[in-house]
Amino acid sequence: MITLYVLKGGTGKRYVGITNDLARRLKEHRSNRSKGSQVIGEFVVLHTEKYPDYKAARKREAFLKSGKGREWLNKLESQSEPA
Repeated sequence: MITLYVLKGGTGKRYVGITNDLARRLKEHRSNRSKGSQVIGEFVVLHTEKYPDYKAARKREAFLKSGKGREWLNKLESQSEPA
């Protein structure tokens, strides 16, 4: 299974990525061994989705990085914020 994940950094920036080992990938982000983690700094996992293969995960990743995908993430984020 391939995991698509969305991180939100302390600066408010989001990072969308895919991996076959989420625990390892998050560890890499936390140790700043990832270019993306250097941009967002400290982060929380905002969202995850599972896919059977890379092709499906890449398609969803591309969508989430598009204008409509960012709108969807904004809506998701606003629904998860405490009132």
